[in-house]
Amino acid sequence: MDQKTVLHIARLARLGLTAEELQRFGGQLTEILEYVEALQGVDIEGAPPFSDIWPPRVPWREDEVTNPPSETGELPQAPRVKYKQIEAPSPLGDDR
Repeated sequence: MDQKTVLHIARLARLGLTAEELQRFGGQLTEILEYVEALQGVDIEGAPPFSDIWPPRVPWREDEVTNPPSETGELPQAPRVKYKQIEAPSPLGDDR
């Protein structure tokens, strides 16, 4: 894989790479693509689809609330409460 392609992929992934990293990752990407190409030639005729993951081994169950936070128990101890529920910080890092 040429360095121009590796640089393009790095930009798409928003990675700032050094010249050494560009060369190293170029080699690694080439190896990965060669492996994927080798997998393309594997004969899967007659193999059952999703043979190892379906059906699930653990049956699904319905979610049910068993012990909701109470106004006399956990809620007064929570750092933030909104609508009688414990409010967690936003995973995006700002208050949305």
